[in-house]
Amino acid sequence: MSDNQSWNSSGSDEDVETSESGVGQPVVGVAELGGIISKWTNYIHGWQDRWVVLKNNTLSYYKSQDEREFGCRGSLCLSKAVITPHEFDECRLDVSVNDSVWYLRATDSEHRHQWINSIELHRAESGYGSEPSLRRHGSMLSLTSATSGYSATSTSSFKGHSLREKLAEMETFRDILCRQVDTLQKYFDGCSDAVSKDELQRDKVVEDDEDDFPNTRSDGEFIHNNNGSKEKLFRSLSPKGINGIDFKGEAITFKATTAGILSTLSHCIDLMVKREDSWQKRLDKETEKRRRIEEGYHSALSELKKKSHFGGPDYEEGPNSLINEDEFFDAVEAALDRQDKMEEQSHTEKSRIQRSSPVPPGDVYSTIGSHRFADKVEEMVQNHMTYSLQDMGGDANWQLVVEEGEMKVYRREVEENGIVLDPLKATHSVKGVTGHELCHYFWDTNVRNDWETTIENFNVVEMLSDNAVIVYQTHKRVWPASQRDVLYLSAMRKILANNENDPDTWLVCNFSVDHDNAQPTNRCVRAKINIAMICQTLVSPPEGDREISRDNLTCKITYVANGELISLTALIVNVRQANKCRGKLAYY
Repeated sequence: MSDNQSWNSSGSDEDVETSESGVGQPVVGVAELGGIISKWTNYIHGWQDRWVVLKNNTLSYYKSQDEREFGCRGSLCLSKAVITPHEFDECRLDVSVNDSVWYLRATDSEHRHQWINSIELHRAESGYGSEPSLRRHGSMLSLTSATSGYSATSTSSFKGHSLREKLAEMETFRDILCRQVDTLQKYFDGCSDAVSKDELQRDKVVEDDEDDFPNTRSDGEFIHNNNGSKEKLFRSLSPKGINGIDFKGEAITFKATTAGILSTLSHCIDLMVKREDSWQKRLDKETEKRRRIEEGYHSALSELKKKSHFGGPDYEEGPNSLINEDEFFDAVEAALDRQDKMEEQSHTEKSRIQRSSPVPPGDVYSTIGSHRFADKVEEMVQNHMTYSLQDMGGDANWQLVVEEGEMKVYRREVEENGIVLDPLKATHSVKGVTGHELCHYFWDTNVRNDWETTIENFNVVEMLSDNAVIVYQTHKRVWPASQRDVLYLSAMRKILANNENDPDTWLVCNFSVDHDNAQPTNRCVRAKINIAMICQTLVSPPEGDREISRDNLTCKITYVANGELISLTALIVNVRQANKCRGKLAYY
């Protein structure tokens, strides 16, 4: 083989020393190889001869063999290298690690075959590293560019690399840096050993010189010999070539490796910043999208709440009602006004004969009666007259709940057999009617549908007396509750005055009873009620000698309700109905 094709093959002293020290674990028998091989540089210079060295599982190249002390121009870690012989050119081979490719060309096919076998042998058997389990990655960056300081131009070519590739590069640089640190440490240890040996030799030379100068002058000066032994004392030992390590080349390579690490780290930081900006933009976009969706949702929800739902009972009353309390009462009053107008028109067209008989005299209702529920009726009447007419406080302990104009609503805490009853009481005043008229209008079943809007149907089960009847009625279903029906005794009584100053007082008492002709059914739930309507007529004297007219009449109403069908809303509606009755009572 010619000089240009010469090979250096030797067992490295460095490998032996490393194995003995236990720092690394090189494979015994893997020789360091070096030789001249052509390498493709660029399109201008083409193929150029370079000195290529295969050592410690690393393929490095130099400009020439004489310039090895200036450091290598590039290196590849062969752990993950791919060696590809050219398909058509018998002298060419390609060594690639990730996206870094070296195009090499031997002098002949046998020369190429030798290089391929040597590289494969190093890849298969080399295990050198600063740690026994050190991972190796292919070098993706030529150290030549690192030697030039890694300018912004050189690093810009790596902007397309992914973060994963850059991390692999940094691990490769770490492996190379660990080997370089081990090499430099070995060099420094050799220098330290050389200095120690030099100090021992210098001490020996000084002892020999003292033996050569036994005489001294009187003035204390030494007599020196000219045997040249002092030259040994000051002889400097050059550390160059200690353990065959090129310190200058290793220093240049170390500098290039650290520069490569800094450059790759800077590129990783750039990638992270760009990725963070990208994620921030996506986050802002998603946040804006979510804000628009939430605004659209709230807008649609508001529009949905504004819509009227007349198809279901929830719109009228219930926990799921879509209207507030004021709108609910306004709607009830508006419906009552429309119903009043329709009824007034109907009363105008009909004759008074088609209406029920006139109000019977008061003597009919002043008697207790002799039917089977007479004692129960009397007990209920006395109970209502005792507790219902009391104001706030007292034995009944009525508590004011609602006050609106002349109307007041009270509540009393009552509990029977562990069941909370809490009866409600409402008081109001109506001008132009008497208590007798209002109570008869409330009690008479012939006009029940004129003012009661919650009844689906009703019938009189039994006529006990002229002023007492048993009525069965079915109420309209309020979703989602089950439909209710009631069976109650309704009695009308005139309360006799104790003295002439007491007002004319009438009472209608409704309470639940049982009857064989109206047994509970599965279709409805039987409800229990206890209701009393007490009306007192107050007369204000007219001015002058004028006759008493309806303008001088005021009816004080006390409405007491206790039962499963009673609610504050129904109570208020029933009391307000009294204000609507003045026109109807004219026909009645």
